[in-house]
Amino acid sequence: MALTGRAGAAALGGALVVLAVRTVPALLAVNAVLLAAIAADLVLAASVRGLRVTRSGDTRALLGETAAVSVTVRNPGRRPLRAAVRPLWQPSARAAPGQFALRLPPGGQGSVNATLAPDRRGEKTSPGVVIRSFGPCGLAARQGSHAVAWSVRVLPPFRSRRHLAEKLSRLRQLDGQNRSLLRGPGTEFDSLREYVIGDDVRSIDWRAAARRGDVMVRTWRPERDRRILVVLDTGRTSAGRVGGIPRLDAAMDATLLLTALAVRAGDRVDLIAFDRRLRARVMGAPRSSVLASFTAAMAPLEAALTETDAAALASMVLTVSRHRGLVVLFTDLNPAVIEESLLPALGALAARNRLMIAAVADPRLDEMAAARDSAAGIYDAAAAEWALGQRQRIVSLLRQRGVQVVEAPPDRLPSALADAYLAVKAAGRL
Repeated sequence: MALTGRAGAAALGGALVVLAVRTVPALLAVNAVLLAAIAADLVLAASVRGLRVTRSGDTRALLGETAAVSVTVRNPGRRPLRAAVRPLWQPSARAAPGQFALRLPPGGQGSVNATLAPDRRGEKTSPGVVIRSFGPCGLAARQGSHAVAWSVRVLPPFRSRRHLAEKLSRLRQLDGQNRSLLRGPGTEFDSLREYVIGDDVRSIDWRAAARRGDVMVRTWRPERDRRILVVLDTGRTSAGRVGGIPRLDAAMDATLLLTALAVRAGDRVDLIAFDRRLRARVMGAPRSSVLASFTAAMAPLEAALTETDAAALASMVLTVSRHRGLVVLFTDLNPAVIEESLLPALGALAARNRLMIAAVADPRLDEMAAARDSAAGIYDAAAAEWALGQRQRIVSLLRQRGVQVVEAPPDRLPSALADAYLAVKAAGRL
């Protein structure tokens, strides 16, 4: 049972009448009338338990977009339904409106629609629907809930999609009508052509030269069907925000662009997310659905407030990546974390794979380093210069160990990583 605001207003009016008359019979009469009206509402209100509630609508939505979910109520009883319907959504789902008024005749059916505008990734769930069935006086209502669950998975947005056409055009220059031909081992054979001064003599095809009576050399093209493993570091450093965007979200956006490009190039892409334990894993997904699989797997990921176990991460990479390929690790270039945990684990990774580290750079450091127009600005600039120097030292240490480092602000990281992948592809080093 639930009392409404109208019941409170009626009680206030009755109290004024009692105060004006100031007799016991008046008090009893006012209370009797009010209780009788409340009892009549409860008796004449349509049963909540007898209602049939179903739900329908979107089950997925991109972060920044909206999803529509409807609640359908059928009234099989013999009394009209005057109800308030409230779907139980968590606050981050930002459902609007939060409550609906619904009137149904006996045997009638109606639907109410809510629009969700989530502000965070992940699973947005509604365990049920609460319904209040009001009586004819509107003083009291029957209240009950129906356990009709619904969930909407909010997927990471693919904001870097705008770069895809440009990157695909460059990819076609490598492996299309304007194929970039290479010489040397480790790439796929493309065709034969006549020898010119400067060609590597190891590329000469002596059998073809004997058949044609001229010196012929083999040309090559970037290899296809290579293996790429994307590793998302979901430790505490991935929770940091740069330009209002969490590092983990920027890494996801770059992952989607790299995956879309690599799939078009004919490469196989796998994904793991790890901090101290495995958070997500997508292995061997078909090329036609790999992007959707990655998006669904990354949607519920959140940064763990613990330090990443670099040794366990390296062991996991070596376990899932049994063939040589490109390993792209998204992590932060935190000097203490890199030196204490990651550097000792790089030897085994770099020995069996080509290793690339992608990191989000903070443009605020460059702004602080350039602002020296006041005493406070000079102190800020000194701190920024020190931080930039430490990161540059870490980058140098990584490159000495054969690790390629791609560092850029969140809005430029996807494009920079795609360019690095294409450069590796063009050189035939993948």
